[in-house]
Amino acid sequence: MIKGLDRLEVITLFVEDVVEAKRFYTDVFGLEVVFENEDSAVVKLNNTMINLLVTGNAPTLVEPRPVAAPEAGARLLLTIEVEDAEAVCAELVEHGVTLLNGPIDRPWGRRTAAFADPSGNVWEIAQVLPDA
Repeated sequence: MIKGLDRLEVITLFVEDVVEAKRFYTDVFGLEVVFENEDSAVVKLNNTMINLLVTGNAPTLVEPRPVAAPEAGARLLLTIEVEDAEAVCAELVEHGVTLLNGPIDRPWGRRTAAFADPSGNVWEIAQVLPDA
């Protein structure tokens, strides 16, 4: 094990439209913008920041790997634990978010639902089921 690899500080999401992505994370998640410029906006969760970086600037961060287009399919899945999946899904729908699936009881003891941000990054909410 390599010491020091146990604290996630920032998740960088590659987005096509920074303004649209910022609006999504401030309106739907209720997150605060802690930094922004014309190419990015950083929003803060309780213990992690999300850097919304315009896709055109992404290659220098991941080269020689290519940056996948949103149409290529899911680029990652980020999961947030919630107490009540049904209630959170209802609030997401009220905010104009389209659920990709769920809520579904999963065999691994979670009730989950997935949705995507405007750039195709997929989020999942997961409620721990009582018998898990």
